[in-house]
Amino acid sequence: MKRKNLFVKLITWSIAALLLAGSLAGCGGNDGSAATFRTLDEIKESGKVVIGVFSDKAPFGYVDENGDYQGYDVYFAERIAKDLGVEVEYVSTAPASRVEYVATGKVDIILANFTVTEERAQQVDFALPYMKVKLGVVSPDNALITDAEQLNGKTLIVVKGTTAETYFEKNYPNVNLQKYDEYADAYNALLDGRGDAFSTDNTEVLAWAIQNPGFTVGIDALGNADTIAPAVQKGNTTLLDWLNDEIAALGEENFFHADYAATLASVYGDAANPDNLVVEGGKVE
Repeated sequence: MKRKNLFVKLITWSIAALLLAGSLAGCGGNDGSAATFRTLDEIKESGKVVIGVFSDKAPFGYVDENGDYQGYDVYFAERIAKDLGVEVEYVSTAPASRVEYVATGKVDIILANFTVTEERAQQVDFALPYMKVKLGVVSPDNALITDAEQLNGKTLIVVKGTTAETYFEKNYPNVNLQKYDEYADAYNALLDGRGDAFSTDNTEVLAWAIQNPGFTVGIDALGNADTIAPAVQKGNTTLLDWLNDEIAALGEENFFHADYAATLASVYGDAANPDNLVVEGGKVE
């Protein structure tokens, strides 16, 4: 009798385990792992959206002297939260952590100057773009780099997890890459003379050179033109669809040109053309 009862229990436990496994598989992402994202309704119900941004990449995402997040990406993030009807919680991210933060559910949305690439698109879902960019190279005026070939045999500073790192590894194997986790550390390395030049998005190095006399962007457009877009975890279709609708609607009011005027115009000056950077309504021209 005891053996019969034990057999029944084992069968019951096995069925329960199979049902649980099936339930978890049903919630999984595209890779079969359990989903960790929050749906649009869950975000609204919580009263908070968690957005990953940079804290050291002025003028796009940075923390000011009062400890507040500022910049082009942050301006957009504030509008997202407003239109969702929730508060925003910022999470500071390093370039190499952006995919991980989305994939593990640490953030709902990444807005950290995230360039759309085929490799990244296999790991996250990108919304419509809101900015366009190429690579730039900044160097000291007394040893100005004006052509990428000049970097062969020299030391180029890059930040890990960026398109600059990937581009130079693929196209210029004879360039010595000095890699940093944070943008602040990379710029300090350039200021200290630990490298011959620094490469990242041209939008950023152009702004940095304006504020740092003695340095010039000798290469202001390198590689293919890329787009910058928000990203969410794979399979989070409710949030992705809402973001796409939001970006399209914001384009109707020229929101991103207003964002540029509020956060970037004072940096680039009157001579700069915002159309070279801004993408409205997700439409790249």
